[in-house]
Amino acid sequence: MTKHRIYSISVASVYPHYIAKAEKKGRTKAEVDEIFCWLTGYSQKALEGELAKGTSFEEFFAAAPKLNRARELITGVVCGIRVETIEDPLMKEIRYLDKLIDELAKGKAMAKILRSPAE
Repeated sequence: MTKHRIYSISVASVYPHYIAKAEKKGRTKAEVDEIFCWLTGYSQKALEGELAKGTSFEEFFAAAPKLNRARELITGVVCGIRVETIEDPLMKEIRYLDKLIDELAKGKAMAKILRSPAE
């Protein structure tokens, strides 16, 4: 089975689109970065390093320092597919990120976007 095309695309090539989507709705680059860091465990400096290196989505998530356990609380539909039903682990991680950015652009509070197991 061939890998999905998104796996080999650099995170840096999609990142400006995440920023633009957020800023169009009055949100900030800092909030987008906070989502990236919360989800993956990258520090701000490490995130910037991965973007500068042109790391692919596959490499980005494989090297993530500490995927947030609370990410499994992310539910809903992205691109017409329920995230909680996605079986491919890498695609699920990418869709988690997409869902969080969607929520940010829809004006959801950061406290709600960055789920905590206590909710």
